[in-house]
Amino acid sequence: MRRPELVERVYHYREITGASLDPMAAYLLIRGMKTLHLRIRQQNENALKIARWLLQQPVIDAVYYPGLESHLGHDIAARQMRGYGGVLSFMLEGGFDAVKRVLPRLRLAHRAANLGAVETIAGPPATTSHVECTAEERAALGIPKG
Repeated sequence: MRRPELVERVYHYREITGASLDPMAAYLLIRGMKTLHLRIRQQNENALKIARWLLQQPVIDAVYYPGLESHLGHDIAARQMRGYGGVLSFMLEGGFDAVKRVLPRLRLAHRAANLGAVETIAGPPATTSHVECTAEERAALGIPKG
């Protein structure tokens, strides 16, 4: 299916930003690619350890991570993936009030409003992954405030 308006938008974007990377960006990309496999492997291991640890905590209502055998999509993920990724989510007992109490106390995870950092970050869906959704849309998707 041809979409001339999309082609025009991409062409215009390329005119403004250029069709190639600047030398520093290219260097950083090449440098990062050399250790990407190591970082991804560690990210997967860390996320699984954290998910398993969270399962043992009494203040956690649920942990969502495809590496856990209890996750609804675990069987599919095990067939399709070599690792389960570095993103996990969990639900705190006590809802959003609990989130407001826990976030400022984090020492190793940084509070963040986006998912684009290289550090370990934490934040509620309302300000991170689902910031574009209304509270009603998040509720309809089954995304709790906690």
